[in-house]
Amino acid sequence: MPSLQQIRTALDGSGQAHVLRFWPELSEEEKEVFLQELGQLDLQRLKEHCQAAAETAKAATSSSLDRNLNLERVPPESMGSVTRSDPENLAGWEHEGFLQISRNRVAVLLLAGGQGTRLGVQYPKGMYNVGLPSGKTLYQIQAEQILKIQELAESRCGSKCTVPWYIMTSEFTLKPTQTFFQENSHFGLEPSNIILFEQRMIPAVTFDGNVILERKGKIAMAPDGNGGLYQALVDNNVLEDMKQRGVEYVHVYCVDNIMVKMADPVFVGFCVTKGADCGAKVVEKAHPDEPVGVVCRVGGVPQVVEYSEIRPEIAQLRGPAGELVHNAGNICNHFFTRSFLHDVAEKFKEQLKQHVALKKVPFVDSCGNQVKPTKPNGIKMEKFVFDVFPFSRNFVAFEVLRQEEFSPLKNSDGAAADTPTTARNSLLAQHCHWVIAAGATLLDEHGNSIQIPPSSSTENRLPVQCEISPRVSYFGEGLEQLLKGKTIKTPFILDEAAAKELQAQ
Repeated sequence: MPSLQQIRTALDGSGQAHVLRFWPELSEEEKEVFLQELGQLDLQRLKEHCQAAAETAKAATSSSLDRNLNLERVPPESMGSVTRSDPENLAGWEHEGFLQISRNRVAVLLLAGGQGTRLGVQYPKGMYNVGLPSGKTLYQIQAEQILKIQELAESRCGSKCTVPWYIMTSEFTLKPTQTFFQENSHFGLEPSNIILFEQRMIPAVTFDGNVILERKGKIAMAPDGNGGLYQALVDNNVLEDMKQRGVEYVHVYCVDNIMVKMADPVFVGFCVTKGADCGAKVVEKAHPDEPVGVVCRVGGVPQVVEYSEIRPEIAQLRGPAGELVHNAGNICNHFFTRSFLHDVAEKFKEQLKQHVALKKVPFVDSCGNQVKPTKPNGIKMEKFVFDVFPFSRNFVAFEVLRQEEFSPLKNSDGAAADTPTTARNSLLAQHCHWVIAAGATLLDEHGNSIQIPPSSSTENRLPVQCEISPRVSYFGEGLEQLLKGKTIKTPFILDEAAAKELQAQ
């Protein structure tokens, strides 16, 4: 740990001497904590970080559409689709995926460094309860999916297996997540197979390149974006842990998608069969202006281009059937080989692009007064997980249906989209379709038959309370033998206990 004098010298050299302006006013305990925090900073690169933040922010605000991007679609030979690919191919990919899972070669990795601030809560998003009839949180749904996919792989391939769950947290989310899992007995998973690790925190910076003091004895820090994954893999020896477990393939996803398919065997099998080192699930963009990045190629190189970087006339291009030309919406759902992650960590992580997020960052002014800004006053630098796509030797994309696999939870109720209500209704609508497809009749609380159109989505605001536990069905499979010919009155929760009752009937 560097001494106070060493830290003071480094801060002076970085042009950040103001960080210690309130040092004399701190208690001995506060000084000790602050010194520890400062000692963990990369003080040698602090000047570079602050200058880069200010310069990148300035460049970003002056020209987001100046790039003459030559967008190309991912070529057909590198694309798969749940609706357009041959059913035999889909079955073959699923078999390959289950085979790899059964051999303990597949892990899932959750990006969970952010808090639920936009949801109006101060705890990790994974602990959020969207209001399902069962009251399950996102973490519980995902844990139960892991248990189920392990069971399915064992029953199909005849060997007991484990899908390790790596969870990248931050300073804000590590301890609450640890406690939550402990209090819930790890939702039935082996604790040793849930590996929590932290991503780095970096200082928030003013528009003129000064580190922001959140309090007199604390720098305003923020996670370095989900692209901080690659540095965190190195910092925490995660790749070595994967190697020791025999993991070769990693399914990476974002915590807030309530409809994620954990270790999806079809997606994994597609990527493995294609010999891909890197892959992305995509959904068709809802409309040209939808604020999602587009998975594409630029100059033959795979990447995600942010919607704000695409000129309107390019975004609105349509093909002969009226479809959007650039319609592969990114949903933060990726496949990587362990060897590719190793290459990124060893060779490419320093080349990752820095992205700017302009934020309202609470701070203390020069007089020591606490200020809560009403407009953005600070820069948080972020890296994105998908910025490694250009380093891929064999990149593939796999298109899935939005109503089956993507409903993110980002905003509190009252917002236009991506709320607890839309996430909950998406999942309940899907489960209703599963029940009807299994040959059951659904009745509402008044005994009337419920008919749900195939295209039903979150906009329908479905009142139907029909929930299927992942412990009973991973993705709608196995329900026909339980439900065919039966009349089900809602609200209805099909958990393991209810499934046993139905089997006994």
